[in-house]
Amino acid sequence: MAHNDCMKTPLPLTLLALLLLAACACATAGRTPDAVTFVVVRHGEKTSDTEHDPELSAAGLERAQALARQLADDDLVAVYTSDYRRTRQTAQPSAAAHRLEAVVYDAKLPADEFARQLKAAHRHGTVLVAGHSNTVPGIVTALCACEVEAMPDSEYDRLSTIHVDADGRARLVVGRYGASSPSLLPLPSP
Repeated sequence: MAHNDCMKTPLPLTLLALLLLAACACATAGRTPDAVTFVVVRHGEKTSDTEHDPELSAAGLERAQALARQLADDDLVAVYTSDYRRTRQTAQPSAAAHRLEAVVYDAKLPADEFARQLKAAHRHGTVLVAGHSNTVPGIVTALCACEVEAMPDSEYDRLSTIHVDADGRARLVVGRYGASSPSLLPLPSP
């Protein structure tokens, strides 16, 4: 009889353990890979329109800080900039706040190819890309597979956020950010 009493205790514990294992297996079996968010901005205001590689002006540096505040709570996993001082300075506060080193990309690389590289390299988290008025619309278009307005040379505050879900579907949200208003401000509807 003592033998039967010992058998009763482990059986319910064994069943409980098996049920927990089955529940965990079901929960992870249906889970899809994480989604990724790409945040694409143009560099901040620059000190000169005549220099080849100008630095950011005081307003541009303030805008870079505003971008860092905007992304402070995001799971920033990577930062990309073209090889110009103004893009590096725009992304630097965000990269530093997340203890990341910015990766320099070739601004002459076709946007479709750059977008393919970004999507292949990043499956989760938030990725910041700092570019130029003549490259940002193409990069955003390639990431979201959608139409994007051209960017005039006078526009520095457009913040394009492309959320790509686990199934590869992209959703674009375009807003504005800046030194005086660090939170996302939606653009008017077309």
